[in-house]
Amino acid sequence: MRLVRHPNVVQLYEVMATKSKIYFVMEYVKGGELFNKVCKGKLKEDVARKYFQQLICAVDFCHSRGVYHRDLKPENLLLDDNGDLKVSDFGLSALAESKRQDGLLHTTCGTPAYVAPEVINRKGYDGAKSDIWSCGVILFVLMAGYLPFHDPNLMEMYRKIGKAEFKCASWFPSDVRKLLLRILDPNPSTRISIAKIMENPWFREGLDDRLLKNETETKEIVPVDVNAAFNPSDNSTVEGKQEMGKLANLNAFDIISLSAGFDLSGLFEETDHRREARFTSSKPASTIISKLEDIAKCLRLKIKKKDHGVLKMEGSKAGRKGVLAIDAEIFEITPSFHLVEIKKTNGDTMEYQKLLKEDIRPALKDIVWAWQGDKQQQQQP
Repeated sequence: MRLVRHPNVVQLYEVMATKSKIYFVMEYVKGGELFNKVCKGKLKEDVARKYFQQLICAVDFCHSRGVYHRDLKPENLLLDDNGDLKVSDFGLSALAESKRQDGLLHTTCGTPAYVAPEVINRKGYDGAKSDIWSCGVILFVLMAGYLPFHDPNLMEMYRKIGKAEFKCASWFPSDVRKLLLRILDPNPSTRISIAKIMENPWFREGLDDRLLKNETETKEIVPVDVNAAFNPSDNSTVEGKQEMGKLANLNAFDIISLSAGFDLSGLFEETDHRREARFTSSKPASTIISKLEDIAKCLRLKIKKKDHGVLKMEGSKAGRKGVLAIDAEIFEITPSFHLVEIKKTNGDTMEYQKLLKEDIRPALKDIVWAWQGDKQQQQQP
């Protein structure tokens, strides 16, 4: 879930742990399951298409990051306040590294009515192709209000799935029928790809172009200022606050989540591919801000916003995945000790990683006390 930050995927904000429990802090999606809408009957064509567009774009993004969901169904598709779809429940998902030497996945999993025939056959399957099949079953359910493959006898249902034995309802438009026949193709090698689905005229009708972007800037959670609630009369200021407003303070949960002993991010992402990097500094906030501004100037990054301890920087040219945007946020641990978090909010991850490693980190060496995760520096007195 760290790898798939997308508007139509439930977002994972933080992972923390005690000796006995792991805590996932996730986006709250209160609109319920898409399944609840389908239970009431078929959806209108334009509504079904909107959900299918959002589903396909979200699944395409997951696949681009080497993540295969493997349990796509209306029960795992949530709706937010705006009625937009959010893919959830990655409990059965697999990473590209899970493939065997034959380049295929081999774990039989998923929900029987939505599972692809090659998964049932147990001879190995392409995770992307099997997800596409499940998307096709979901499209059928949205349009019909019932499943394409159903039988009280499980083995008979598997036989129907294996032969793609289904019948479109009379109200299905011909464009939808043709598309479903290409998606629910029992032969994965000839099954339509997501790229081809996205080119389909029926799919593209009324499509929001923003869905086609590979990466989008996600809204960040603004931490609650706990100290302000308990110390409303505290008027103390620190050098540098006048320039950027009040710096954010770290509460106990923030400090726990940043502690190396509780940091479980290594379970979910490679260290070299993280979006954020953190360092501590004993320099005043004004010195840190000045240094960051100098770096932005040297790298020809425009400073878009400077407020509340956050410096927003943006590139002048669009890269492979849009304009690179970087946030640098300064947290006050004590008046003379600060934590700085640098993270990518838009653009290409590889471009950001290269800039961080070759330009930003070397330029910050004069003010850095220690980089998080850098054992060699942390061992210094």
